[in-house]
Amino acid sequence: MNFIFFSPHFPAYNAEFCYHLSLNGVRVLGIGDTPYDALSEKLRASLTEYYRVGDMEDDDEVIRAVGYFIHQYGKIDRFESLNEHWLELEARIRTDFNIYGTKLDFIDNLKQKSRMKDYFNRSGVATVAHLKSSDKASAQAFIDQVGYPIVVKPDLGSGASMTYKISTAREFDSFFSNKPSDISFILEEYVDGIILTYDGLIDRYGNVEFATSHRFEQSIMEVVNTDSHLYYFCLPSIDPEVEEAGRNILKAMDIRERFFHIELFKRKRDGKIIALEVNMRPPGAWMTDAINYTHDMDVCREWAGMVALNRVGGPFPGKYFTGYASRKHRLDYKYTHHEIVGRWHEKLVKYQEVETVFRRAMGDFAYQFRSEDLDEVREIVAFIQETKV
Repeated sequence: MNFIFFSPHFPAYNAEFCYHLSLNGVRVLGIGDTPYDALSEKLRASLTEYYRVGDMEDDDEVIRAVGYFIHQYGKIDRFESLNEHWLELEARIRTDFNIYGTKLDFIDNLKQKSRMKDYFNRSGVATVAHLKSSDKASAQAFIDQVGYPIVVKPDLGSGASMTYKISTAREFDSFFSNKPSDISFILEEYVDGIILTYDGLIDRYGNVEFATSHRFEQSIMEVVNTDSHLYYFCLPSIDPEVEEAGRNILKAMDIRERFFHIELFKRKRDGKIIALEVNMRPPGAWMTDAINYTHDMDVCREWAGMVALNRVGGPFPGKYFTGYASRKHRLDYKYTHHEIVGRWHEKLVKYQEVETVFRRAMGDFAYQFRSEDLDEVREIVAFIQETKV
């Protein structure tokens, strides 16, 4: 198998995916903009060859790189980055060179939040009321129907960038007076609830081979907009309603041979599961690590085995609750780093600075820890994030 890994150097855990592909006998070919000598030793050892481009956004450069690899090694079997940012470029390359995987005719369904909702409806999973419109009069009519608050977000894009909660007519007027004219926004009914994810691996025949779930009790939108710290948990078991909803969405979208990361609300007032969005990639930041710590597995290895051999090991039962708690340098915390490590060293599995690009949402410095007891994990979160009075 000839596998072109686009951006193998970022995020850093991509090196693990390349490594395990190579162990499965895959010829891994890298395209990136980082000098070869700056790649990690493990990544360099995993790549058969690396093609450096000056600008990864330059389609012509990328096409030349793919053409070079075809000339050198023959037919390309896969072209992947496992990164939301490159979804459209990946689809374009696969379409142009007839490479297996999602093509351009489907990619908008994975990029546009408004298009996702059509598939939620097909799957039978409830979704939030929404309006795709940049017209103020239509937006006002939508608010008259659903009431305040509402959420506005770009139709294209991932994460909580440029996502806002609007609670008053004054905030509504301010948004429409200042919003960028070149970005298409959607308006959504606000849901008061927690986010439960459905994450895992689906094989080339559409079988879910592994699944797990994360629980977010904070709004990422609020974390980003208030520059606050974040916490979440990877759970050892999946809410049956989350499992059913996630599988129905995957079936409706006919997803094959992918990581999946589906975000669902569990509404507080009635416990109803409501679909939020779908991402066909590993869950972001440290969530991939959390999966490994919760299930005592290596999900990078299992993904590589699925791609190379259509085989996933296991089963991998959940053994722990794995928590994530970040801190912001701007906040004055009660306990020092040394006190945290001294108190919880037996439970800590990782702590370090967060990569700069993720800091607005994920914090400046973070800790990861696990326990068989959810109450203990919550206690660790409270200890890490307690601020001085």
